[in-house]
Amino acid sequence: MKVRAALLYTEGTNCNLETENAFKSVGVETETLILNQIIKNGENFDKYHIIAIPGGFSYGDDISAGKVFADFLMHYKREEISRFISQGKLIIGICNGFQVLVKTGLLPDTSGTIKIESTLTLNDSGVFIDKWVNLKVNGNSVSKFIDKEFPDTIELPIAHAEGKFIASHEVLDKMVSNNQIVFQYASRDGVVDDKFNPNGSIMNIAGICDKTGQILGLMPHPERFSSAYYHPAWKRLGLTGEGTGLLIFKNAVNYIKNSII
Repeated sequence: MKVRAALLYTEGTNCNLETENAFKSVGVETETLILNQIIKNGENFDKYHIIAIPGGFSYGDDISAGKVFADFLMHYKREEISRFISQGKLIIGICNGFQVLVKTGLLPDTSGTIKIESTLTLNDSGVFIDKWVNLKVNGNSVSKFIDKEFPDTIELPIAHAEGKFIASHEVLDKMVSNNQIVFQYASRDGVVDDKFNPNGSIMNIAGICDKTGQILGLMPHPERFSSAYYHPAWKRLGLTGEGTGLLIFKNAVNYIKNSII
């Protein structure tokens, strides 16, 4: 049986093709589901193993990034998503998708009650940031999207205006004790320091998971580094083959094959 992923799409989504390509590169069968249509038609996610919310500017980010998408998703699909998670399946939200997951309350969900505990807001710089960053990887994270063989540091591109992660000290303490912090902005050597923080996120947070490790949200774009040739300096650095970002998709597939199928 093939691993199947549903890519949720709505007005303003613009990273769906890159995300689809990354999944297909690791043998996943993908289908793009338009949010309004699945709500109208009463479709569910039962036949899929992974739900992905790609990056972009859903509904123009007119209220706040990801908020309208999140409200639609939880108003109409909350029970289906809860069932999906209870079956051990995976959800990933990238950039705008991360913003959606935070504003649904699915992340970080330290209480296990799916309530909003954090947000992603305007970068400290007040401007849209488009650059490559280095990330420290928490090898002890409970996330199903990384494993013990994952590199200690990786490089991925970011492209966002509202990437500053904010949460209370209480929620942050729970995230730390639960090993829910997955990626942090850092130096090339993995030193987590404010000078490497592009947006002002608390604790340099770039990506987190829920308590189960089944839901991952991150601001950087792993799908934009699924091939080494997507890196702007691939020639100078002598990069070939797969990009580091593809590891996230590979680990998702391995988890599904070993635990679900």
